[in-house]
Amino acid sequence: MAEPIGIGIIGMGFIGQTHARAFRDAALDGTPCAVRAVCDPNPDRRSGVASDGGNLTPSASDERLFDPERVNGYDSADELLADDSVDLVCVCTPTDTHVDLAIRALDAGMHVLVEKPVATSSAEIRRLLDRVESVDRLCIPAMCVRYWPGWSDLIEMVTDARFGRVLHARFERLGSPPTWSRDFYADATRSGNAVFDLHVHDADFVHRLFGRPAALRSYGDDRHILTQCEYPDIPSVSIEGGWLNDASFPFRMAYAVEFERAVVTFDSRRDRPLHIHTGGELTTPGIGTRTGFDEQARAICPGLLGYPSAPTLPTVTEALRVTEFIEAERESASIGRRVPLN
Repeated sequence: MAEPIGIGIIGMGFIGQTHARAFRDAALDGTPCAVRAVCDPNPDRRSGVASDGGNLTPSASDERLFDPERVNGYDSADELLADDSVDLVCVCTPTDTHVDLAIRALDAGMHVLVEKPVATSSAEIRRLLDRVESVDRLCIPAMCVRYWPGWSDLIEMVTDARFGRVLHARFERLGSPPTWSRDFYADATRSGNAVFDLHVHDADFVHRLFGRPAALRSYGDDRHILTQCEYPDIPSVSIEGGWLNDASFPFRMAYAVEFERAVVTFDSRRDRPLHIHTGGELTTPGIGTRTGFDEQARAICPGLLGYPSAPTLPTVTEALRVTEFIEAERESASIGRRVPLN
């Protein structure tokens, strides 16, 4: 058995706790990983008890995420980055700190899982990419939707063309503004608004499925955007994402993809989210209860250990391409015209 990958988490708010939970459960299932250290200036968040809810865990549950007697707790990143038991650092702090922390972790000889968005400007991601290319460590953007059950299934369907080629595809991710870290999300210069909080997932997913579009046309603004993507061999690909202005609106992620021989849809609000219509019949395959965070944790550690069957992991170069895409969306929505992509 391989020595477990030692996990260190910087930032133990909602998303940091989500990662702690995912790595805890992955370890219980036999994935070679263990949370070794956490960092947060709030001592309550270093206690191992879940406290912050989000759109996946709406209210705190007092769930035990780790044993504080066995996990080192630090109030500064420098202390965690000096911990020899840590192999992989999860950067789960506000977006405007991601690049600097990721670079510091790489310089400390650690692999990095950096939460999305890596940054809200392509210039910042290029700064990180320059450092990544100079070290022998991995820096992995945390694009969890690639691993999400029902969404990872769609990747397989498109890749193996079991239903023929794609004719039309629509992706949607909507919710009310985050109720956690309110000051951060209210500052668009730091958070990037909904295009970087929600919409970035589908921008990445479309790139993963179909590659870079030839051009795009966007409507709306940073809080709610709709984009038509142009591909030479797919008649229609659209993505919509945004924060809606009423707190009662529930989070929803969905897609509808028409193949030559099937229609496949996903809606997170359904009891059985994945629907496959083919041959005149509907099937609703079970996809289990794991989240994309759970599956991401199970994919990353084998990848770091070099297992032959390990999945390909997202790269900072891909994050750069997606951020350039979002910048082009902003331009298109602002000028009211189609924007070609290089």
